[in-house]
Amino acid sequence: MQATDLDFLSGKQVCVVGPNGMVGSAILRILDGGPATLLRLGREQADLRNQQAVNTWFAQNRPTHIFLAAAKVGGIVANDSYPADFLYDNLMIEANVIHAAYEYGAEKLLFLGSSCIYPKMAPQPLMEDALLTGPLEPTNQWYAVAKIAGIKMAEAFRIQHGCNFISAMPTNLYGPGDNFDLNSSHVVPALVRKIVDAKNNNLSAVEIWGTGNPMREFLHVDDCARACVFLMEKYDGLQHVNVGSGYEIRIADLARLIAKKCGFTGKFVFNTEKPDGTPRKLMNSSCLNSLGWRPEISLDQGIMQVIDIISSSSSSLRAIDLAASN
Repeated sequence: MQATDLDFLSGKQVCVVGPNGMVGSAILRILDGGPATLLRLGREQADLRNQQAVNTWFAQNRPTHIFLAAAKVGGIVANDSYPADFLYDNLMIEANVIHAAYEYGAEKLLFLGSSCIYPKMAPQPLMEDALLTGPLEPTNQWYAVAKIAGIKMAEAFRIQHGCNFISAMPTNLYGPGDNFDLNSSHVVPALVRKIVDAKNNNLSAVEIWGTGNPMREFLHVDDCARACVFLMEKYDGLQHVNVGSGYEIRIADLARLIAKKCGFTGKFVFNTEKPDGTPRKLMNSSCLNSLGWRPEISLDQGIMQVIDIISSSSSSLRAIDLAASN
């Protein structure tokens, strides 16, 4: 975004909650150089699970606009292994920040959710009104329940107190700042790491969890950040808003795309004893598109960027793996 596109934030105190996360850091990149005073609220500034700590920070800093991007996140293994942590931590973070935004008179707040809020078998593409119409995907239901609570909390404060609190629901994100730990990462960083490592080590095969048949939509995190800033300016509605690319791809085809981009010529072995997760998850982003927003980064471009990130960070990533195994 050009600095002139950020004029609506001139003179404002803009807080990014979760500034070190993938989305939070991307939002800061978008806002950097603009006219707003940028504030960062992460674990270094306050324990976001503690209401008094959050209130103290808000009383001292008085943000006018808040991007609530902080969350405990992870892939299927992490969600399955730590359900209480995913539910409790995310509930506390969003409840404390949203309540403090109300208490200290913030002008606007954007809560960042996740496409996993929708029922596992909801009609595709996923419409915003599919929320709470059926059972969730069991492998990430704890995280989903917390995110649904955040959406409803933003709605409740709008209805009861007139707060201009909105919610954005991004599809599967990837890009700079992602989690590349194979024990807890999402599908794009995990696949790119596995395939790049296989290529560098002359391996003949790469294991992929599941059948490879699920369809997924992916959005570069910088496009998500641009959408969040766009919504902060343009949208004031009660309904949460889907944020997606509109393009879906089979997991097996994603693996082949990564292999082509990095030069891996081996085969893929699909471990069907591992879960697939939701069979298909494509967002209907027509509401956002109707406001004038479109993504700028193609999947091909984004995958090459992730390959470059992993290729240039191989030694530090091996250290992460070693620490996780000890």
